Amino acid sequence: MVELKTLNLKVGHGIEGDINADAISPRQILIVRNEDILDLSIQPGDLRENIVVTGIEFDNFIPGSLLTFESGAAIRLTFHCEPCKRIAHLVKSLKTIQYKRGILGVVIKSGKIQVGSNFQLKTNEFTALSENPYQRFLNFIIKIPSGKVVTYKQIIKGMGVDNSYLRAIPTYLKKASDTDYPVHRILDSQGYLITYVNQQKNKLEAEEIKVLSDTDVLGNLNKNFVHIKDYLWEDYTLYLE
Repeated sequence: MVELKTLNLKVGHGIEGDINADAISPRQILIVRNEDILDLSIQPGDLRENIVVTGIEFDNFIPGSLLTFESGAAIRLTFHCEPCKRIAHLVKSLKTIQYKRGILGVVIKSGKIQVGSNFQLKTNEFTALSENPYQRFLNFIIKIPSGKVVTYKQIIKGMGVDNSYLRAIPTYLKKASDTDYPVHRILDSQGYLITYVNQQKNKLEAEEIKVLSDTDVLGNLNKNFVHIKDYLWEDYTLYLE
């Protein structure tokens, strides 16, 4: 982590220059309360936060709030950052840092902020995203429009989880109802169709998505796939409203 005096917040991106910036992610920024890290005897930056704020009551620092800075820059708070093994060495138990790890957010108005910037917090301005990753998975895939597809990697970004959750996506897919959710619009990270999604090829072709086939060296039919770039769904406004 690098300490900076000024941050440039950009809609559809996150923090300028941040390696984790991503247009479709609900975790572009991590914000923690100074009061919480003082209480836990944790140094600024140790939680890998981007912004430390002071003066917000614990009960008011909640997902769904809107944080607006004097420059006009604004952040929608989406969901709590989960305590994880990366910070386990900082506390006796991860339970002690539950709901004090910080809240993640999305830039909804661009602008620069700096150390000492004034800000205003309005609670309940947005719907808070679920703290449950599986529920965020469902909330993301339900929005995939007809004629478009997403990959595992896109889902991971849209859920706001790290790459370790790639292993969970097959389980999530099997658990989700294919009558209630468009699971047929999900491809693996290379663009291949998923064997355990019922009638995926037929459903995609019914939506005018061209499904191609790989063949092996003997000319036998192998795996069906889609040219991702032709049909990829990327909604950069997903968490702006």
